[in-house]
Amino acid sequence: MLKFILPSLLSISMAANAQLVSDSLLIEGHHRVFVYDKSVKVKPGASLVFLMHGSGGEPMGFAPRAAKLQARAEAENLVLVYPAGYKRYWNECRKASTAIANKENLNEEAFFSGMIDFFSDKYKINKANVFATGFSGGGHMSYKLALTMPDKIRAISAIVANLPTDENMDCAAMNKPLPVMITNGTADETNPYNGGEVKTAGVTLGTVRATDQSFQYWAKLDGYSGEPVKSMMPDGDKTNDVTVEKYTYQKKGKPEVTLLKVINGKHEFLTDFDIFEETWAFFKRQMAN
Repeated sequence: MLKFILPSLLSISMAANAQLVSDSLLIEGHHRVFVYDKSVKVKPGASLVFLMHGSGGEPMGFAPRAAKLQARAEAENLVLVYPAGYKRYWNECRKASTAIANKENLNEEAFFSGMIDFFSDKYKINKANVFATGFSGGGHMSYKLALTMPDKIRAISAIVANLPTDENMDCAAMNKPLPVMITNGTADETNPYNGGEVKTAGVTLGTVRATDQSFQYWAKLDGYSGEPVKSMMPDGDKTNDVTVEKYTYQKKGKPEVTLLKVINGKHEFLTDFDIFEETWAFFKRQMAN
């Protein structure tokens, strides 16, 4: 087991005793790596959240983005896990992807199932409360988990990611209703808000649906019709021209489906509020429903 401590600049808002460690599982001949904070002490029945980096990223560079939520992990009885894509990429649902993880068809379901078992053994987590979130390519990986292993994932939150178009879809969906939150920016040139080709250096990823189509895919699957309820998110950063509209389908006994429409938002993290704290609030609502 390799141990890493975040550089002080990146970990300034992490808990003072945060100790990120790296471990791995051997999955079909590949050592698949994941990172977690071993200093967190949780009680039996804790929730588990996977937080996934974008295409070309890695867990140690990504973990500081969730510093605020990581600092609250013990209080929330929460285990945060930062998995690593294979050679920095995921085998998600985009058929056109030229990433080696896709070309070699890495078994992501086996990897995530293995991690669930690992943390069940280690911390006695509640397997009924396993969640997934991710940024960009990590958002696509969240979609894949919701599509292909919904019996093991309670809810997802996809950040700056749209579902692949039908011709670019490489996953066999189980079509099980699931709570989903999507956060996309209207000025995103990488993951186009209104759909189209994903533009990124070094890898081809094909085309994605429009945000409204991605949103309505899950709303329809979860049994909703008509218009969602609109509200405004707090404007925590007055220095930018970004505002966030919230659209929600929510009914007792049904999975919640929420879209955070980031007006003028680009392919980047919000500064108006912490997206991972908002994601955890969304996940907690699903446990209460």
